[in-house]
Amino acid sequence: MADQWLTTLVTNTPQEGFELAITLSRRGVKYTQPDPAVLHKLRPEYANDADSLTAASQVIAINFQTVAAANGYWRK
Repeated sequence: MADQWLTTLVTNTPQEGFELAITLSRRGVKYTQPDPAVLHKLRPEYANDADSLTAASQVIAINFQTVAAANGYWRK
């Protein structure tokens, strides 16, 4: 993907940081599977699977750790 959407990991608040972590996670899925038809076809399978939802939460948490480190949230 050629669009330059991520210019910084610095956010004004932890809430914005968490939302950025979700965006990073969702964009990661789009990079991995760029075909929207395939994404929509697979969604019912993972949307109702506890293990898939837990895995998605883990990816968001890892991305939030990255954003938090960039912002020094633990120091405030």
